[in-house]
Amino acid sequence: MMDGRVKTLHPKIHGAILALQDKPSHIKDAREQDIEFIDIVVVNLYPFEKTVEGGASLEDAVENIDIGGPALVRAAAKNYNHVAIITDSADYPQILDELENGAISLETKKKLAVKAFRRIADYDCAIDIYLSKILGNEEILRMKFVEGRTLRYGENWHQDATFFKEPGVTEPTIANAKQLHGKALSYNNYVDAESALNVVLGYKDAIAVSIVKHSNPCGFATGNTLKEALSRAWDGDPVSSFGSIICMTCKPDLEALEFLKGRFVELIIAPGYDEKELLYLKNKSKDLRILELSMVEGKPLENTYRYIVGGMLVQSRNRGLFEKWDVVTQHQFPEEKKGLCEFAINTCKYTKSNAVVIAREYEKGFYQILAIGAGQPNRVDSIKKLAATKARENLKLLYEREKPDVSEDEFSRNIMSECVMASDAFFPFDDSIITSAENHIRYIVSPGGSIRDKEVIATANRLGVSLVFTGMRHFYH
Repeated sequence: MMDGRVKTLHPKIHGAILALQDKPSHIKDAREQDIEFIDIVVVNLYPFEKTVEGGASLEDAVENIDIGGPALVRAAAKNYNHVAIITDSADYPQILDELENGAISLETKKKLAVKAFRRIADYDCAIDIYLSKILGNEEILRMKFVEGRTLRYGENWHQDATFFKEPGVTEPTIANAKQLHGKALSYNNYVDAESALNVVLGYKDAIAVSIVKHSNPCGFATGNTLKEALSRAWDGDPVSSFGSIICMTCKPDLEALEFLKGRFVELIIAPGYDEKELLYLKNKSKDLRILELSMVEGKPLENTYRYIVGGMLVQSRNRGLFEKWDVVTQHQFPEEKKGLCEFAINTCKYTKSNAVVIAREYEKGFYQILAIGAGQPNRVDSIKKLAATKARENLKLLYEREKPDVSEDEFSRNIMSECVMASDAFFPFDDSIITSAENHIRYIVSPGGSIRDKEVIATANRLGVSLVFTGMRHFYH
């Protein structure tokens, strides 16, 4: 009655569902009221979530709030010993199989009951979020994570930790990776593996390798072959690369894996492994964590979340590399270096602020990170004490290995003068430009936007530096 608003809340329905079929008093009541027991309840709730996702009016949204459906689901799930509650069409085949074999098992009924209560919880959450915003002018955040598993420990040995998976995520993510070998992942493994994956995803159609330590990239490179990309990435910080996490965009071959002989790594991520290569890695170490993860694009999540004690921060994902491409100095920025700039900015996005990245094109169309300055309270230290110093150290190793027919100083100067340095944020003073120029860096990419931009540009002009403003900051905390 009432246009279908009232149809299921009736003793002959709910009594039939809630009755304990092994309790004499319930059987007696059922007979007196002419109630026949119901053994299976199948409910497809009014599609409230889809209705509001489509931008429906408030009236349409309210009409798609199911009342009797959740009552049926809760009643059946409460009486799971006697009633099977089905809320997901994906379960139909299993249910049919069990019915054809005689009856739905109690174990299946238990699982269906849990799934049913979860469905109602999700449904009520969706209604709460929508009506709180529309009727109460209040933003509500409700989140669901499942399949919780206890980790050995947290960030440190004395901390407890658990990993929960977010259901329905289809984009490439460590949560969807399949572990093929090695010790269970730790809290820090998850954090570092996500960083390593983020760095390479922008180059997933190329041969690329990222190396991450303590959630910061310490190496990243593209190459003609996987071995070349791996060795060039390792050159970014040979010391920090020991005990690191490596992510590659293609199946590893034996030639590339043999590069790792004698080099300790914690974890390797790749989109797949052939049998011979997988066996090689398994024999390398019983503890080596090997993850398989498809990098085929799925539906990307819109937001990121960060919990602080007593609250949650929500922000949209950091997408894109630059909003503009303004050469702001007298010295022009070669168009052919734009690809190298994008490579450097991509790495900067996933390096802890204040971040600077020095990148080089070691062969036409192929790039590597020469050095990184990460996580410093001021940008000058990131350049002077970290990135520039590390670049000189790495070039010294390269010089000793290649033995070119020039002095070490000339070798270093020639390479540094063709590198690009990317900064994740603007330069508050011109000291960063001065420090960079002292280290023979002539090409710099920065968001711009400082009140002292004119001073920074003037210093760049005076020192012969080409400077591009991109208009997009990439802080990463």
